[in-house]
Amino acid sequence: MNAKQGRVHFIAIGGSAMHNLAIALSRKGFLVTGSDDEVFEPSKSRLDKQGILPEKIGWNADSIDSGIEAVILGMHARIDNLELLKAKELNLPIYSYPEYLYEQSKNKKRIVIGGSHGKTTITSMILHAVNELNINVDYMVGAQLEGYDCMVKLTDEADIMLLEGDEYLSSPIDRRPKFHLYKPNVAIISGIAWDHINVFPTYENYVEQFAIFCKLIEPNGTLVYNTEDDSVNSLGIEFSEQIKTVAYQTPSYTVTETGTVLHFESKDYPLQIFGGHNLQNLMGAMMVAKEIGISSDEFFSAMESFTGAGKRLEKITENDSFVMYKDFAHSPSKLKATTKAVKEQYSNRIVVACMELHTFSSLKKEFLPQYKDAMNEADVAIVYYSPEVVQHKKLAPISKELVANGFGGNVLVMNKTQEVMDFIYQRDWNNSVLLMMSSGNFDGIDYAALGEELLTKTN
Repeated sequence: MNAKQGRVHFIAIGGSAMHNLAIALSRKGFLVTGSDDEVFEPSKSRLDKQGILPEKIGWNADSIDSGIEAVILGMHARIDNLELLKAKELNLPIYSYPEYLYEQSKNKKRIVIGGSHGKTTITSMILHAVNELNINVDYMVGAQLEGYDCMVKLTDEADIMLLEGDEYLSSPIDRRPKFHLYKPNVAIISGIAWDHINVFPTYENYVEQFAIFCKLIEPNGTLVYNTEDDSVNSLGIEFSEQIKTVAYQTPSYTVTETGTVLHFESKDYPLQIFGGHNLQNLMGAMMVAKEIGISSDEFFSAMESFTGAGKRLEKITENDSFVMYKDFAHSPSKLKATTKAVKEQYSNRIVVACMELHTFSSLKKEFLPQYKDAMNEADVAIVYYSPEVVQHKKLAPISKELVANGFGGNVLVMNKTQEVMDFIYQRDWNNSVLLMMSSGNFDGIDYAALGEELLTKTN
């Protein structure tokens, strides 16, 4: 393919991942076209700014012709999509999102960040370090990070490709997990906690996907792994005779008023991030960075200015008496780690943790027991879910009692947004922390406005 001339067509260009890849390819010199039956913000504005927003909404078989050199198929499209059927009829090369990323990086050193949790944080840590040290890398990150206008970068110049390795399916016609397609030279697994139960029906089946990921590491490659996770540790031991393996674990650190002091090899590094889980991720990121020639001292010194990944323990507002955070946490392991981190950092304050059950897995009644004790570190724990969302996802109804039994402890379960808001407004927020956790948006709660309103209620 002539990278400066080829035409690439995206079926479902409006997706959060797909539109970033489309923009990156356009910037690289490809002629990019695309279609979708819905394009929401911010994808719409970003595609429009790049000049590749579809003129019309909807699928059109006439937009597919033999002049297309590659079709990239998004998860949003169905297997009977008109454009997909036409592309098959014309025998055009059809790629999933991860497949095409591999095509663009197969001659580079590929670093793949895998794990049920911590992927975006570790990826953003490594990105921060290479930017501070002026190392040119290509990348794909699964979440929008502050300071970036596109979360995919593809160039001919960079020798390294940093890829966040999601274990969800690749496309409607390719049921392999995305991270099975990247063939890493360096891989990391941060942790394994059962997720995507609509695709991986048992924990054993889910763990097997990570074993396959390890088998796909290139010859003479490296696996960096977290010894504090039993399933990950087992994989590290299992593959130690086939490839280079590098173990890591939570380092020694001290909690401070402004974050953390990391103690490593007789040196202290003041950091702005906090929480054992974050520090564990930091050690994994450092071990990966070593594989591209960055020393531990260079890495940790660069990380002193790192304030965190987008939507991961993101501070909304604070004064001397009150602080409010939002976080993307939604799975049991993420809830536990995030709640523990906040309580550890604010041990003398009342921590009110509020989470929304929003994903397919979290709203399945069979999965709720996985949340047992996940929010025990909070002084007050609230779990919210919307019966309408449950119905929309075509799941069996769940009750407040079922959710409460799943979480255990003294969780307060609410299924109306107004219930949550009333509870929040009625509290005294002096000497307190409010932690809002969701992969959704609590039915559109404006976090910034809420934070400012609560500030007025404190001294």
